[in-house]
Amino acid sequence: VVNPDDIVSVQGADALRLYEMFMGPLEAVKPWQTSQVSGVVRFQNRLYTVVNNAAENKATEMDDETTRLLHKTMKKVTEDVDSMAFNTAISAMMVLTNHLQGLQDKVPLEAVEKLVLMVSPFAPHLGEECWNILGHEESLAYHPWVEYDEELCIDSTVTMGVQVNGKARGEITIDKTADQDAAMEAAKGSDRVMAQIEGKDIKKIIYVPGRILNIIAK
Repeated sequence: VVNPDDIVSVQGADALRLYEMFMGPLEAVKPWQTSQVSGVVRFQNRLYTVVNNAAENKATEMDDETTRLLHKTMKKVTEDVDSMAFNTAISAMMVLTNHLQGLQDKVPLEAVEKLVLMVSPFAPHLGEECWNILGHEESLAYHPWVEYDEELCIDSTVTMGVQVNGKARGEITIDKTADQDAAMEAAKGSDRVMAQIEGKDIKKIIYVPGRILNIIAK
């Protein structure tokens, strides 16, 4: 028998709430593993670090990768909360937190504020404390829920395989609208691909945008 009060006294109420929702779908039968609570505690600690970095540095610039990941996360969490898929919502926020932590002193304040708003229904005590650290005096409970831009949730690039004579030789990441010439240019930047086509005549190129590039070389 696990007494929830014991978890709360050691790890805090937010950690208990997060772990219960992170265990899996609500309708599924899930084994309780007290040792796994430490995983959501690490998530809380990483978030706290990111919040303090943002509050200290107040960075305003946000690169395209961060912007798109933020909007994808806002969409994912919004939809998952509506469908009560809390475990995948928390997972998405963990991914965003890890990304923001990697930015260190360049972590955008706007992104962190939106992350805190998303975390708050799952970990309300942590959410309120982080909101306060970010310079807000009023409770985040009065702040509107996050809004995402659907266009920013769509990837502008795609990673696709490159074949030479029908055999996989590498991958390239290119714009979704890239034409055959752009795909070939990217493929030639791969040492593995060049090793297979250098000094040979390219007889045919089979290019299916967003899916595959197959180079026939003899």
